[in-house]
Amino acid sequence: MSMQNKPQMVEAVMFFNERGGVCKQMFFTEFEALLDGVVNMPEFADQQTRIAYVAINPRLLIRAVVFFYLDFDEKGAPDSGWNIPLQHLSERAGRGPDLGAGPIRLACRSQCPVSWHQMHLWDPNLAPGHNDLVLLRDAVKRNNLGLLVEDDSPQAIAPERLHMASEDKWYAPDAAAEVASRVTETMDQEHRLKTAQLIKQQRLRISSLSRQHEEEVAKLKLAHEQQGESLQAQASELRLALRQQKELNATLKAQLAAQAASMQSFREEMTEQMRELERHDRTESEILRVQFENELQAKIAAAVAEYKEQVAIRDVELAYRNEQDAQTHEEVDRLKRERDELAGQGGEQILERLATLGVVFVVYHPGAGHLTIPLQDIGSYRDNPMAYAAAKCFVSEVQYRQWLAHYQQPSCEAALPSGQRCAIPIDRVDTPSRFTVGNSNCCERHKATSRLRTVG
Repeated sequence: MSMQNKPQMVEAVMFFNERGGVCKQMFFTEFEALLDGVVNMPEFADQQTRIAYVAINPRLLIRAVVFFYLDFDEKGAPDSGWNIPLQHLSERAGRGPDLGAGPIRLACRSQCPVSWHQMHLWDPNLAPGHNDLVLLRDAVKRNNLGLLVEDDSPQAIAPERLHMASEDKWYAPDAAAEVASRVTETMDQEHRLKTAQLIKQQRLRISSLSRQHEEEVAKLKLAHEQQGESLQAQASELRLALRQQKELNATLKAQLAAQAASMQSFREEMTEQMRELERHDRTESEILRVQFENELQAKIAAAVAEYKEQVAIRDVELAYRNEQDAQTHEEVDRLKRERDELAGQGGEQILERLATLGVVFVVYHPGAGHLTIPLQDIGSYRDNPMAYAAAKCFVSEVQYRQWLAHYQQPSCEAALPSGQRCAIPIDRVDTPSRFTVGNSNCCERHKATSRLRTVG
């Protein structure tokens, strides 16, 4: 093989599909052209794609892997703000499994040498039968990229260069024993190295599964808390409506009772007058009775009309109040839009220009690490940084604040009988989703007391 065609270390990029297989391969230079906007990939439009950066040696064996995410817009163009230093991460990555050329350098979410890039990486699936590293190894072996391969077959030795040792040197028991000892030691070292690599691979898989489980638990816990808060708010609204309805019913019952008492007294008075008239003249009594019935019907009709008028007036007042409420809400929404527009005319334009120049807004919060804030999230982060950081940790804002107080001063917060705080130093909980009030922020004695109180 000539010096011009001697194969070198090659950098490639491989795309994974939703089914977990390698669906596309390209050289790293082609990937850089994709990032520069030279070409688009419509097949990945409006998707977050799982990609692997791979360094391949001349014998088609993997030496380094970086698993990362890349977002594509609706036209298939990559995210313009993407800026992960893949080559730097692969050079500083930790040891991974042996894929044929010794332990590889592996950078993923569970093993990231640069902490603020951790959120943009993903953990490979290491389950037997569907190992992402094995898929990459097989894809490289197929050599769909057409790489130059180094011929590592043993060179043939010419017969004239072979020499036979003298007979007195054919047998060397001590040398044979020494060679056997070296071979045994070499095999023992290889066995230990393979065992250590297997343990490393299993630990990486366990770490990946544990992180996925913690994220799922945190998401479920946050959804449960949000659902509980929503149900509590609905229950409060229903209780308020029920109390108002009870008050209205009581008022109407009181009005009906007063009206019934008034009608009863009026009926008794008219009945007494009618009896007196009957004693004097039955004809006149009959006239008075008819008059009484007519007046009674007229008063009833007047009372009914008056209450109908009052109900109509209340309906009109209710409609007018609803209309005023709607106008008030519209006015509030309009003022909010005007406020957002006025606020965005200054700082938002500057932020957009900075984002266009490639500036990335990175902040640090305990528990969440270094967060890269997209331009559209700057407003929500400015309004409530704690809530933003809590959402990134998959916990509520209240739990995040309680955890932050514990993280800044890890001591027992239980109250002693004297009223003072226990303040015994305790182990710090580094993850907000693992923090539990009454357990994580208490010493062993008060933690046990809390559990007994809960059981009792």
